[in-house]
Parts: sequence; C-alpha cells; structure tokens
Amino acid sequence: MDNREQLRELKEQVSLGLKEAYKKMVEFKKRNNSPLIVSRNGKIIAIPPDEILPTTSAKNEPA
Repeated sequence: MDNREQLRELKEQVSLGLKEAYKKMVEFKKRNNSPLIVSRNGKIIAIPPDEILPTTSAKNEPA
C-alpha cells in the first residue's frame, strides 16, 4: 500500500468518525433539549434542538 492509498483510507476513516460524532451530538442535544451553539458568519448563534439537522450537508464523501 503506497502513501496515497494510506492517506485516502485515513481520510475516509476520519470522515466517517466525524459524521458519527455529529450524529451522536445531535442525539444528545435533542435528548437533553439543549441548543447547538455555532459560529455563523462570525456571530455566535444558538440553534434550537428541534431545528438541528440530523446529518451534515458536507460534500466530503470519499472519491
């Protein structure tokens, strides 16, 4: 396995891990009726738990 293949595999694993972490965070926030605090355009905002999307809209799927 060359470096490119190792990096691609690592990228896929990291991406899957981040998606799983997001999913668990959303479940936690909804279960505890807690807002999600994020920075959007340099401003801090709170997203109510019922408005948190279940998945991200990131386009970083493995190539």
